[in-house]
Amino acid sequence: MRYALFTLAGAAALAISLIAGPAMAEDAGIIVYNAQHENLTKAWAEGFTKETGIKVTVRNGGDSDFSNQIVAEGSSSPADVFLTENSPAMALVESAGLFAPVDTDTLAQVPQDYQPASGKWVGIAARSTVFAYNKTKLNADKLPKSLLDLADPSWKGRWAASPSGADFQAIVSALLQLKGEAATADWLKAMKTNFTPYKGNSTVMKAVNAGEIEGGVIYHYYYFGDQAKTGENSKNVGLHYFKNQDPGAFVSISGGGVLASSKHPKEAQAFLKWVTGKGGQEILKTGNSFEYAVSKGAESNPKLVPLADLQAPKVDATTLNSKKVTDLMTAAGLL
Repeated sequence: MRYALFTLAGAAALAISLIAGPAMAEDAGIIVYNAQHENLTKAWAEGFTKETGIKVTVRNGGDSDFSNQIVAEGSSSPADVFLTENSPAMALVESAGLFAPVDTDTLAQVPQDYQPASGKWVGIAARSTVFAYNKTKLNADKLPKSLLDLADPSWKGRWAASPSGADFQAIVSALLQLKGEAATADWLKAMKTNFTPYKGNSTVMKAVNAGEIEGGVIYHYYYFGDQAKTGENSKNVGLHYFKNQDPGAFVSISGGGVLASSKHPKEAQAFLKWVTGKGGQEILKTGNSFEYAVSKGAESNPKLVPLADLQAPKVDATTLNSKKVTDLMTAAGLL
């Protein structure tokens, strides 16, 4: 899901490139490798530029692509800031020693639940795992009580997911941390037997809405984004929140970090502080990205189930292991 918050002043100052490329001209300001939603980061960049006068160049890509690119570039990376949708990509860059410590004033704006103990990156937004289901095919009393229930033979051919995406792999990363490798491997093996693959969470939701499949594991904001438009791809869809600290109640943290090799560290830190501050978090509330605001005192879009009510499991975002997950998913025949 994407949204736009555009001002002429911001547009004049903001340069946007759709794919990563070589270092840009000196007047590019800070360079952001952005794996977040393009229009969300565009709004953040424009708001920051309007308030501070600091130019921002956004290069858009995916979590895994950019995290691996940053590791390959090392200290030669032209990026000043890295923003992600899911935290495993942040953990990969952190483990390579490529982040500078986040300024303490910025860390102080975000609860410790949404930042690593290392202080090398910080949460900027969040999204909840949900089971999207077709309301004409499933009654509430027939919904799975746990994500783990989807491994049961009774769910064969009845549910869907998008296993190749970073979103679903983050969910499996949480399952791995919470239940261990053996249980995760068993669940993935059963998933291979039971589920129907689609490419992209929005495609999963569309299939559920059309009655092609009874339900699917996605993130919450796809539903709310469609509802805010025409609702044509979600009119038959209900959202089931697993809660009860279940792996299926996992809340994924979107992260932001400043590269240790940044050529504009002061400006990069200021950008991260703005994103996690009042201006940046207000965009999450009033825009139509429908991601959760995570900073202290910040309010999310009122249409969302409050974060505190999700009963999410405690997950250490710094140890979510994307490499192990892709290995396990490959072994199960899912990738």
